[in-house]
Amino acid sequence: MNKRQFLGSAALAAAALPASGAAMTMRGPALLTITGDIKRSNRGALDPVLDRMMHNQKISFSKALALDFAAITALPAVTIRPTLEYDSKPHALHGPLLLDVLALAGARPGDAAKLVLRAVDGYAAALTVAQARERRFIVATHLDGQPIPLGGVGPLWAVYDADRVPEMAAKPLPERFASCPWALYHMEVEGNAQA
Repeated sequence: MNKRQFLGSAALAAAALPASGAAMTMRGPALLTITGDIKRSNRGALDPVLDRMMHNQKISFSKALALDFAAITALPAVTIRPTLEYDSKPHALHGPLLLDVLALAGARPGDAAKLVLRAVDGYAAALTVAQARERRFIVATHLDGQPIPLGGVGPLWAVYDADRVPEMAAKPLPERFASCPWALYHMEVEGNAQA
């Protein structure tokens, strides 16, 4: 079986997992998995066979909330227009606030809690909840009015408008987006939950 077939089969298998404690029913393959200090889940522990990419990236969890494109795009969305490093031009990025996506998992992390955002290529960026809130991070689903394709910077991109954050806007363009993994597929909430 080639890698594309395996990943497609794994995504379909993950989408078919029974819900456990969440009213979240997926209609499509899981695009984003949220783990860590969460209250709601719709799938169990990491399966080293079906969750091969996560297993290879040393991710471990006992429960998770898996979200499909429809669940993410059903949330209220915002549009930002940062200047991107790839062509030095402003682009419209559209999607829900990252903290609103985390709220689907019942995550209530305090400002000092750490979020680890992971991309399919293994890139991981860590930031605090306070940074995600202050910078108004979004989970972008659309770029210039079109769904972001896999093989580009999508289908999901954790990103913010660096042009509107003074300390980041002062940096050279290639240094503004280190905390913004494109091809986002996993978010982990590490501790410091609010009561």
